[in-house]
Amino acid sequence: MSKPSINPRVLVSAVIAMIAGLLFVASSFTAEGTNLRTGGVEDLRGLVIQRANHVAVLTDRVAGAQAKVDALSADQIDPALTSKISQLEAATGLQPLSGSALRVELTDAPDANGTSLPDNVGPDDLVVHQQDVQSVVNAMWRGGATGVQVMDQRIITTSAIRCVGNTLLLQGRVYSPPFVVTAVGNVADLQKALNDEPGVKLYKQYVDKLGLGWKVTIDNQATLPAWQGSIGQ
Repeated sequence: MSKPSINPRVLVSAVIAMIAGLLFVASSFTAEGTNLRTGGVEDLRGLVIQRANHVAVLTDRVAGAQAKVDALSADQIDPALTSKISQLEAATGLQPLSGSALRVELTDAPDANGTSLPDNVGPDDLVVHQQDVQSVVNAMWRGGATGVQVMDQRIITTSAIRCVGNTLLLQGRVYSPPFVVTAVGNVADLQKALNDEPGVKLYKQYVDKLGLGWKVTIDNQATLPAWQGSIGQ
């Protein structure tokens, strides 16, 4: 007796629904970060790290589920549909991306070791903030970047960048400075957009005044990983 045929649309829809459920849970943890420059954030750091570890476990499960989707769909989906899906994945950041890139590194000012601060300058002025990283990312998108990475993670236009204290919270994972943003695209256009970005101009004033770190380099052949989060967050 021959095996019953499997409707590829039903198969793919069922597996994607399973992945979406896992990603929704992961996103719910990610969404609870708090903005920088708010008081009382130190007591949240332990909780954030605990939940970040849980999100990492969920991320591994999603990766396993995606591998099963790829294996099951390889023989079930029409080649033309597979090609279309591949194009859409590339456009939305779901595939790795290689090319010339501009890399920006932002770092907290050196520890003053108890030295008194200048007038009208507080401890918060000596660290990289959420809006500083976001300004760099915004500039990259405006400069026509085909892909952007923050630290070791690919991001998309809907990605949320949050901070707890002076640490960065991205897709449930916690990072400490220096913060690195890498964008693939036309390097000259990216550099111009970076120089024109108002938030970057403000940050560079603090670089000159207080010694915050700022380093821009060109990478002739960078490779960004595929986006691992939910498209609809």
